[in-house]
Amino acid sequence: MPRPSAARFCLGSFTVAATTVALLAVSGAVGALEVAVLVAFALALGTVVTVLPGSVPHRSAAAADGSGASPAAAGHEYARQR
Repeated sequence: MPRPSAARFCLGSFTVAATTVALLAVSGAVGALEVAVLVAFALALGTVVTVLPGSVPHRSAAAADGSGASPAAAGHEYARQR
């Protein structure tokens, strides 16, 4: 399993903060236990967002333009040009 990138960590942190604020605003929780449960839920959601892969697969530039050549092969072709 690959490590999450810095962008994934930022997205997870933002998810925790935004979810916590939204849940506290909507629920009207005032007790310490209620707030702790909401924060724990937001933390769990942020962890899931950070760890699980995104829904859009990443494609290389060579695959995106439809040439089918791998980036390594493109690098070798460039080296042979004059």
